[in-house]
Amino acid sequence: MAFTKTTEQDSHYDDLENMPVSDLLMHMNNEDKTVPLAIEKALPQIEVLIHQVVLRLKKGGRLFYLGAGTSGRLGIVDASECPPTFGVSHDLVIGLIAGGDIAIRKAVEFAEDSKDQGWKDLEAHNISKNDFVIGIAASGTTPYVIGALEACNKKGIGTGCITCNHKSPLSLTATYPVEVIVGPEFVTGSSRMKAGTAQKLVLNMISTATMIQLGKVKGNKMVDMQLSNDKLVARGTRMIMNALNIEEHIANKLLRTHGSVRNAIDNYEHE
Repeated sequence: MAFTKTTEQDSHYDDLENMPVSDLLMHMNNEDKTVPLAIEKALPQIEVLIHQVVLRLKKGGRLFYLGAGTSGRLGIVDASECPPTFGVSHDLVIGLIAGGDIAIRKAVEFAEDSKDQGWKDLEAHNISKNDFVIGIAASGTTPYVIGALEACNKKGIGTGCITCNHKSPLSLTATYPVEVIVGPEFVTGSSRMKAGTAQKLVLNMISTATMIQLGKVKGNKMVDMQLSNDKLVARGTRMIMNALNIEEHIANKLLRTHGSVRNAIDNYEHE
């Protein structure tokens, strides 16, 4: 089957500049509603990918996200949320973007066009067979990402991807591809919209399900979250109060003494 880049096909809407804002919002919202349904079709692929990620991390490996532009930024956002949410090391989930950290805020011209740089960026982190790399590219054609996954495959490093085109070069390169086919964007080719939303939702699934499998959630609570602000300290205190049926000042003291909800509960039970 010939590769068709649906993310670049013409929008189903035209004359956008003449639409009232109410119509723009309604049509964008209608398009956004289709994203979860597209993800639903990809759930079996996502499940297989997560099993592979969990397997590597349980053996002491790391998870890398690799992308360019919006895709790279989304990977970095997801990676950066893992330590505060689940109390894991900053080195466990790592997001890399074409063009380096400066590209997080400002586009770096032609950074994504290098087929060698992605692997070089991984090498800088001493990538090994214990690790797993997920390439993120809505188009499925980004050289920076494809080149890195090709190099990983040659060296026996596990690879997956998140893309929004069927049978793209990236899909065919990754050992465990995830394809979320969202179709044409509201603004033709603007893959930061539906495609970006799809990627964000899939990344949520990957990191959250993985951390649950690694034991970083108890019941439905983030018992290992970092206490990095007053809101989280208050949340942690309430969690301990409810779990142990104790008063607030006792729960707060336990939390501050032991540093996490999990440690506070475990130590209280053994005191």
